[in-house]
Amino acid sequence: MERVDTLKTAMVDGDEEACAALARQLIAQGADLKAVIDKLAAEMEEVGRRFERMDIFLPEVLLAAGGMTAVMGVFAPQLEKGAIRERKSTVVVGTARGDMHQIGKDLVALFLGIAGYRVVDLGTDVDPLDFIHRAEEAQAEIIAISSLMTTTMPGATEVLELLKDKGLRDTVKVMVGGAPTSQAWADMIGADGWAEDSSGAVELVKELIGRA
Repeated sequence: MERVDTLKTAMVDGDEEACAALARQLIAQGADLKAVIDKLAAEMEEVGRRFERMDIFLPEVLLAAGGMTAVMGVFAPQLEKGAIRERKSTVVVGTARGDMHQIGKDLVALFLGIAGYRVVDLGTDVDPLDFIHRAEEAQAEIIAISSLMTTTMPGATEVLELLKDKGLRDTVKVMVGGAPTSQAWADMIGADGWAEDSSGAVELVKELIGRA
């Protein structure tokens, strides 16, 4: 437990060398790697909440993400060998057509990946049809759409309409988020959920998958 706490501290500090060394030590002592990952993921979610509260800033989030990546680089071969990390659902993420903002979307993708979900990141300025096509290709259960400008919010509505037209609305859930969005707006357009921030997005994905 003490070594895991030390690893969490090294991760938050972005000390990638220490993270890799501690990860190797945990493997050598036969630690439950899934339990370790769960603890680290919880810590990263707290980092996300602190960022949303503006207690910390983006460089500090990226340092912690680098630390987590270093740990996973060491753990990955063991996880694949032992198949101890369950395969979770697939989420397609991207910002709506016409929207070039990416920090919020990137954080959602980062935290979903850390939580164990397979993330297909389409980037920014994504055409509604591209959301649909990539969701079909990846057999995704959820499409997550970020809008940081009111002028791009209709893109999410188009995605929902296209899913209905293609007969996919019952199999693919749609979640939305971004500064000008709200739960009321999500309800109005018929989305399955709304998240205020990156940590909330992870919780929402868990909830939506549970409803499937």
